Amino acid sequence: MLTRVLFAVALMCGMTAVASAEDVKVLALGITTHEVTQAELETGAALPAPHFNTPAIAYVLATNLKAGDVVEIALANGETSLLKNTETLAEDQARYLLQAGKRGVPAGGWPDGSYQATLKITREGKPLVEESSKPVPFD
Repeated sequence: MLTRVLFAVALMCGMTAVASAEDVKVLALGITTHEVTQAELETGAALPAPHFNTPAIAYVLATNLKAGDVVEIALANGETSLLKNTETLAEDQARYLLQAGKRGVPAGGWPDGSYQATLKITREGKPLVEESSKPVPFD
């Protein structure tokens, strides 16, 4: 009987942990030409796509993050991460915005390729979310 009770408790605790991980949601993930604000992302308006001669900023707006979660956003050209920003949260965050990129333009413009924002959120060393935005060619 005790074994069944312990099994049931372990099962319920495991289900709770899975449910809290599933609560993390990505509201916005992409790249644009400027640093964005949370209010700007919440409107849902289309943001301008970067070009070879404009700044490029990768952004993520996520919800239901916990203290200790690690959020990493990167601006990538294909599989190559060019610029990234990583934050370990000191406290729970109902909504959290993180950005990485360059406010200026590299000398000679951005190299050819398709760029995207790559996101990784981990909790207690285990990946919760790994996503990439739709690739955008810089023309």
